[in-house]
Formats: sequence, structure tokens, C-alpha cells
Amino acid sequence: MVFNSLAFIVFWFLFSLFMMKDFKDNFRYLVVCFFSLFFYGFWKWEYIFLILISGFIDYICGLAILNSSRKKAWLILSILSNLMILFSFKYLTFFISLLNDFGIETSNNISFAYFNILPVGISFYTFQSMSYTIDIYRGELKPTKNFLKFFSYLSMFPQLVAGPIVRARDILDQMENLKIQKGDELYFACKLIIYGFFKKTVIADGLAKYVNIAFVRPEYPNSSIYWWSVSICFAIQIYCDFSGYSDIARGLARMYGINFPLNFNHPYIATGFKDFWGRWHISLSTWFRDYVYIPLGGSKNGRLRSHFNMWITMLVSGLWHGANYTFIVWGGLHALYLTFEREISFNKIPTFIRRVIVIKLILIAWVYFRAESFSQANGIIIKMLSYSGSSLSLGNTITFLIMIFVIREFYVALKAKGFKLYSKLISFEPVFLGILAAMAIFFRGEGDTFIYFQF
Repeated sequence: MVFNSLAFIVFWFLFSLFMMKDFKDNFRYLVVCFFSLFFYGFWKWEYIFLILISGFIDYICGLAILNSSRKKAWLILSILSNLMILFSFKYLTFFISLLNDFGIETSNNISFAYFNILPVGISFYTFQSMSYTIDIYRGELKPTKNFLKFFSYLSMFPQLVAGPIVRARDILDQMENLKIQKGDELYFACKLIIYGFFKKTVIADGLAKYVNIAFVRPEYPNSSIYWWSVSICFAIQIYCDFSGYSDIARGLARMYGINFPLNFNHPYIATGFKDFWGRWHISLSTWFRDYVYIPLGGSKNGRLRSHFNMWITMLVSGLWHGANYTFIVWGGLHALYLTFEREISFNKIPTFIRRVIVIKLILIAWVYFRAESFSQANGIIIKMLSYSGSSLSLGNTITFLIMIFVIREFYVALKAKGFKLYSKLISFEPVFLGILAAMAIFFRGEGDTFIYFQF
């Protein structure tokens, strides 16, 4: 079940009816669990058992970590259980193909057909569940004894399949006040939902057709400007698709009194690559920072070790997105960018030049993220960097980049004066939201599923 479907509208209406009632906590948690499992099982009901198993193990491990003298053993059990589930369904087939690529023969019986189907959202809820036990082990969170409350946090449908990855320490206490909101809170929630649907159905789905056509062509067009344009379109598409989902998820949660953290903060106005990762998929980047980069040692053990820890973190981040060489290269490119930024004192470069460098290198990395294969991505990158196909290709490419820069500069200037402008236009906001809602209905694209469902 996807947000942009009639089935979800019916589901949402029924769930909201229950949330209007003043139920006792356990019954309210039971309602959340039932509806969330129905939402998740709408794709394939058998995979409900995966989230149940993962949640049950971490619930038991969380209590054991608090009360046992063998805290680390219980933490290891939690982490290994989640990683084994994730590996079996997401990486087993890739691992077998990797062994075959290195000339190591494997039995055909190893790759079970059932593991070739990737459960929706498995990367999100396993990371969310692991953070629960890790935080308990670190003493940053006390485990809940109420299984229904814990599972309501883990399975709550708005963020279940594509984030944001929320931490139990931020959400568990809020679950006690779970009910339909009124007044300003409800208005703000609806505003987020409308923005999200507009970004997804009008912009992302509108661009998806052209991006998909470009990447399924058997031959690469010879024009550099064509592929720079495609990369720009995909950059806008994936941002509007994923941030649109996050806006809808945050709005739905806010409607019931739950505040999810901001997941995107205008990443394409970043002035550096570290700045970009502080703005893009914030819940995931902070997860890797807190549970991978810092435990490896962070930046405490010298410059070389800091680079090593950062490379491991970015490569794992790339692999998290998908079991494919292209995602590993995408993560490696961003690690290279971050190394480049650290070593040359990037912040000393004039802002205009930094922004041009950042947007251009991010666009190159997006090609590997979207390409069907490593060889296809290489072919596209060669075309982009050759500036072939037209004597005006180089000039057109530079024009595109300058146009993006000007738009970003305009946004920054507008944001600085935003409060004054907003105070003047606030009375027109409901009309503006109504226009966006109408456009999301009548000018929607062809209804692609959300890109991050595949992760």
C-alpha cells in the first residue's frame, strides 16, 4: 500500500476514526500495531513475520541488557539477528554472485528463490530496531516493559517502509499521547502532507517518465548536455520523491501527536559535501555517524584513521542502499569527495566555486545511483565529461549549472527575508495549499512507487 493510492485513503480514514476515540493505552497501541501490520502486509503478508521476529528479539534483548550481567552478549545477539535477516533477504544473492565473480563456485541450492524478493522497508525497520538495543546498552535509553508500546514505535505505518529512521529515545514517550490532533497542530500536519504529495505526484512522478526512458535506452545518446540534463532531472526527482515521502510521513505522524525529525533540509544549497550530508537523508546519515563512524573511532585517532573510518562508513552507506556495485561506487565517490574536502581546506575556496563543484560532483555520483549497471554508468559518465554531440554542449552545461546556482542563491536570499514575506502572505496560505492539492490530483505523473521502497 502506497500513500498515493485509493487504498491508503480508505486505510487512513479508518485509522483516524479509531484515533479520535479516547482509548486506554494498551488498546490504542493494539490498534496502531494492527493497522500498521495490515499496512505492511498489504504488499506480501508473509513478511509480517520478519518484523515480528526482529521486534520480539530486540524487545527481549533490551530487557536482558538492562538486567543481565552479560550485556554485551545480548547486544551482539540483537545486532547479529537483525543483520542476518537483512543479509538473507537483501544481500545473499549479491554475495553469491560476488563469490562467482572471484571464481569461487557455489551450490545452486544456496540461493533460495524466496530470498530473491526484497521485503519492503527491511533496511529501515532493522536499523530502527537495532538502535533501540544499542541505546539501551549505552545507557541512553531505558527499555519499555510494554511490548505493545515498543512494537507501536517500531511498526508505526507512516515511517515503516521508507523512514525517516526514528530513535526510540525520541518517540517512545510521545506514544503515550497518541491521538488525533486539533487546531494548529492538525493544520501544520495537513500542510506537510500536501507539500509531500505535490513534490511526489507532480514533480517526481512528472520527471520519472523522462528519467526512466533515458536509462533504459540500449544506446547512449552522443550528447553531453543530454546526460547532464538527465542527471539534473534525476537529482530533482529523487529529492522530491524521497523528501515528499518524508513530508507525508512527518505530516501523518504529526496528525496523531508524534513529531518525527526533519529528514531533508534543502540539500542542494549545500556549500560542501559534509554540509550536503548534514542536509540529505538526515536520519540515515546521523544513524551511520552514531552507530558506525563514532564506534570505529571517529576522528579521534589521527587523520589517516579518521579517513579510514569515514570511507568504511560511506561504503557501508552505499551498500545499505542496494546490493549492487553501483551503490558501492556511489558511496565510494562521496567518500572521495569528503576526503577531497578535508585535505584541500575546501571551506577556503570562494562560495560560488564551491557550490559549482559540489553540484557537479553530486550529479556525477547520482548517475551511478540510478544506472542499471556499472558499465552503463561508466558509459554515461564518459559522455557527460566528453562535452560531445554539439559545439554548444560545454556552454549549455555551464548554463545549466549557473542556472541551478542562481536558483539556489535566490532561495537563500528569499529565506533570509522569509519571515517578513511570510507574515504578509500568511492569509493566502490556505489558498496556496488548495492549489497545490488540486495540482497533486489533476496534474500528477504516472504514479511511480516511491524510489526508496526498494531499499
